[in-house]
Amino acid sequence: MNPTAPVQKNVMLAMISKCLATIPMFATLTESELNYLAGHMHVHKAEAGSVVFNEGDEGDYVCFVVDGVLDVFKSSESIEDEPMATLTEGCSIGEMAVIDDFPRSATVKARFNATLVTLSRDRLDFILESFPQVGIKILKELARLLSLHLRRTSNYLSDMLHRPAG
Repeated sequence: MNPTAPVQKNVMLAMISKCLATIPMFATLTESELNYLAGHMHVHKAEAGSVVFNEGDEGDYVCFVVDGVLDVFKSSESIEDEPMATLTEGCSIGEMAVIDDFPRSATVKARFNATLVTLSRDRLDFILESFPQVGIKILKELARLLSLHLRRTSNYLSDMLHRPAG
């Protein structure tokens, strides 16, 4: 038995909790709720140039950027190798994956070394069952983010449709 294992786990949980406190989506959570949530999340390091996930992959987790920069790419015949979005500290990607069972809708690559914390669909479901007041806060924020993304997409589409030809 490794006597330092509980200490290392507590240090990791404290680190994740501290990271979560900097992410706007979790601003409504109390310190004890952040500590609880931290116990259900994982840290992922992405090296510069590495793929976090590919468009079309199965997905069941959402990522939150703790540090670093991620680029989001969407397959297109007209645009190649240009990111459609760039994500920095506090941003999230993959929110739909904890809600639905559809494949990933974009490819995400690390522009620079990045640290991410992830929450899987299974862990979110567990939180909803075991600590509903935290789960509901998370779901409300996920819905808010998805709504914001949909509004931006709708505005962009409207702008493109009403752009003068030529």
